Amino acid sequence: MCLTLSTYRLVGTIATVPDNRVVDAVVFDYGGVLTTPLSATTGGWLAADGIDPAGFAALMQAWLGRDAEPDNPIHLLETGALPVAEFERQFAARLVSTTGAPVVAEGVLGRLFAAMSPSEEMNQLVRDLRERGQRIGLLSNSWGNDYPHDVLDELCDVVVISGEVGLRKPDEPIYRLLLDRLDLPAERVVFVDDFTANVRAAQAIGMHGIRHVDPASTRAALAELLGEDL
Repeated sequence: MCLTLSTYRLVGTIATVPDNRVVDAVVFDYGGVLTTPLSATTGGWLAADGIDPAGFAALMQAWLGRDAEPDNPIHLLETGALPVAEFERQFAARLVSTTGAPVVAEGVLGRLFAAMSPSEEMNQLVRDLRERGQRIGLLSNSWGNDYPHDVLDELCDVVVISGEVGLRKPDEPIYRLLLDRLDLPAERVVFVDDFTANVRAAQAIGMHGIRHVDPASTRAALAELLGEDL
């Protein structure tokens, strides 16, 4: 899950294997991939809470950009090292209100993600992949979110959530943990995420990568990668 979006899509190199299968597992991010777009969710919250969009974008760049300071509040939240209530306090203090009033800290993350809902198109894609024998994984950076574990248990063979394991994307150890739990080599796994840095990190250790923009383009990219009609 990430609130910084890019238009860059990547597809990893296709390996030739004896059984003609390119990969054995497809792993998805959660927020913004298996859900409605985070840009729409964020936009609604900015308007409802009266948050200055430029100030919010600058804060996300400072905490999630290429030159982000290590162990900043988002990094600590994602690994579970910073409690949600304390993160909300620090987050709200850095936000700029369009009215000049202070931003209410309590529940700010809940308000931010209130409009996020599951993507039926992506859930159907996951089911289609399972029917074709692909194993399914989830690899998500958590912002203290409540995940629909009943649905994820149905759809996924392996679930790795940053706050539960004390690791985060795009750091290499969380990808290694994912591969260990899948019991697969990197070249047999494709990773789908809406954040370019997370996809590049997966590719850096040999995984195939797809930058998610929308359900149709992700379905098409997977079909091309797998050599199957999806």
